[in-house]
Amino acid sequence: MTNRSPQLYFLVALLVGISILVFFIFRPFFYTLFLAIAFAVALSPIYEWVLRLVRGKRGIAAVFTTLIVVIFILAPLSFIGIQIFQEAWQLYTTIAQDGADGFIGVIKSLVLKIQNIAPIPLDMSTDVSQYIKQGLIWLLQHFGTLFSSIAQLALHSFIFLFSFYYILKDGHKIKRKVMELSPLMDTDDEAIFKKLHEAINSVIRGSLLIAAIQGTLTGIGLTIFGVPNSVLWGSVAAITALIPAVGTSLVMIPAIAFLFISGATTSGIGLTIWALIAVGLIDNMLGPKLVERGIRIHPLLILLSVLGGLSFFGPIGFLLGPLTLSLLFALIETYFSLIKNS
Repeated sequence: MTNRSPQLYFLVALLVGISILVFFIFRPFFYTLFLAIAFAVALSPIYEWVLRLVRGKRGIAAVFTTLIVVIFILAPLSFIGIQIFQEAWQLYTTIAQDGADGFIGVIKSLVLKIQNIAPIPLDMSTDVSQYIKQGLIWLLQHFGTLFSSIAQLALHSFIFLFSFYYILKDGHKIKRKVMELSPLMDTDDEAIFKKLHEAINSVIRGSLLIAAIQGTLTGIGLTIFGVPNSVLWGSVAAITALIPAVGTSLVMIPAIAFLFISGATTSGIGLTIWALIAVGLIDNMLGPKLVERGIRIHPLLILLSVLGGLSFFGPIGFLLGPLTLSLLFALIETYFSLIKNS
């Protein structure tokens, strides 16, 4: 009988080598593919609805769903991203010239009043400006890199849409193939896919979507009532909305104070009402409807994953950070479930 061990060793070495090579080939697009999968899962209800309208034609349904993503998600995000970059640069220039504009002036004024009441040895007003300046530098660097290469941005956008289309169209085939290759039982594979699906929905359609809506409404309110750099502060409000108990008030309170201090009393009252009605009730009204079930992650962990994701992945980390955390929790829960049932 022929000894096939050398042949198997050679095949395994060849397989490992090729796998490493393929990994580095696909590596520049991992983030894009990850986002495409996450959006395909989160928007699957829309795809299923379109699929029923076109009588089960998966290709046509995937095309229409992709067009919906382009029109209602990618196009607005591109506009908002450019606007955030422009306003961040304007604010950074103002701070660099030792100016006091908008929130910066209000914060400095409040800090000075606090220091008059309770003297603090540190120059907190200067520290606040430095912290905001450092944050703006980080933002400008990452957004500058993002928009500096139009060709690279267009390539990743094309790959995202292409991947999104095929994940919608052939997702059931990909899922079946993964289950065939998996050494786990089909029931265990189904349980893992179900929990991952719930985890992605819990993050995207739950915490992040609510935060995005609150940030959008905050930006609209700031624009209506005349607060400068409204898009930039609206994006900041979307992040602060993830902070338990505090939320968008970290942006709204200084904005309202800015209006009252600058003499715009009517606008200040209007923004206060807007903050209480349009922004404050979103979480309580939409939260239960957007997330029917799924893995519940504490808002503090969501916030840390957003900040860590922004630091590690760049602007796209706003999504990738929480999604990575949610996938970890899903896999941990699945693991202990398998251990318990084995």
